[in-house]
Amino acid sequence: MSLIVQKFGGSSVADAERVFNVAGIVTDTYKKGNDVVVVVSAQGDTTDDLIEKAKEINPDASKREMDMLLTSGEQISISLLAMAIEKLGYPVVSLLGWQAGFNTSSAYGSARIKRVIPDRIKKELDKRNIVIVAGFQGINRYGDMTTLGRGGSDTSAVAIASVMHADLCQIYTDVEGVYTADPRKVPGARKLSEISYDEMLELATLGAQVLNNRSVEMAKKYGVPKKYNIELEVLSSLTKAPGTIVKEAAKVEKMLISGVAKDTNVARISIIGVPDRPGLAFKIFSKLSAKDINVDIILQSIGRHGTKDISFTVTQDKMKEAIQVLEDYKSTIDAENIVCDDKVAKVSIVGAGMETHAGIAAKMFEAMFDAQINIQMIATSEIKISVLIDVSDADRAVNAIHNKFFPSEQD
Repeated sequence: MSLIVQKFGGSSVADAERVFNVAGIVTDTYKKGNDVVVVVSAQGDTTDDLIEKAKEINPDASKREMDMLLTSGEQISISLLAMAIEKLGYPVVSLLGWQAGFNTSSAYGSARIKRVIPDRIKKELDKRNIVIVAGFQGINRYGDMTTLGRGGSDTSAVAIASVMHADLCQIYTDVEGVYTADPRKVPGARKLSEISYDEMLELATLGAQVLNNRSVEMAKKYGVPKKYNIELEVLSSLTKAPGTIVKEAAKVEKMLISGVAKDTNVARISIIGVPDRPGLAFKIFSKLSAKDINVDIILQSIGRHGTKDISFTVTQDKMKEAIQVLEDYKSTIDAENIVCDDKVAKVSIVGAGMETHAGIAAKMFEAMFDAQINIQMIATSEIKISVLIDVSDADRAVNAIHNKFFPSEQD
């Protein structure tokens, strides 16, 4: 008998038909003699709908009250799924995050899991119940409900699998696994049979929406090379096709890159005319860090006439806050001006093959040149290259780059 953790996203439980479909997948796993813990997201667009309802009442609602509202979405989906499983004749119990033992930090809206105490889950499994847990949520030291941020249900599932030493953690989505690009936007996208944690983490961080990046980090920490040998699989709840295994050292058939990702949740901020003297970059970015504003791509110009320009990217939801921090600090650093642009997108390629093959960047830039797409900023690491471009060119860029590295068979 194995312990299997299964996570189902909002699209997998979007309506009654899909709820019963998920109930069938769960009970089929249970009938094979497995212990089953299921983590569920809010149905369909419920979270977005709740956010819009909040804006109608108070556009500046506190983060605490937003978390109280948003955690209700998962409560609805876990109870409906439990009802469906009951109707099929199987023992089941649904638990909210706090009932399942999720203790988190107090950063409302983006809380971190501090620990999971799965005593209640274990008791229910001992009774041979299927356990359904509300993803995306927990409770802080003040007894308040918290949410883990978008995609947090993936993290909830991996956390349970980790702390309970599960044999398998399956992440069910509306696509059949991890692809070389979004198959809904790129017709020639290819499904990968396996991918490494490092590559998956980069793709998730760079905009691929198959897995949450924090869940991949956690899976890597407790994954294949570790003591408990947890396996992570991404697959579809709508078909019976095999999925993609995420593992420590994946062997992707001689691929130079494993995927192309797009992120439109990006804003570029430029500080113009900063005095060219030591320590200013540290002072600027430490101010942003103190406000928990993460900075991604950074470009600093060569000093000229005693000044230089510094440009960097942040997520769009942090743009206004970042600008305010810089405006408050502008006179101290003697900057001439601060400008921003939220009509940009980040397009990236990821692949372990970059480490051993020359010319990957040139091939990517050639694809951009052929498509006549201008590059604004560039960032690289051992297994990724990211470029910042105009958002209107993003889909075209993804297709052009993908076609360059994964030409169709007739080409």
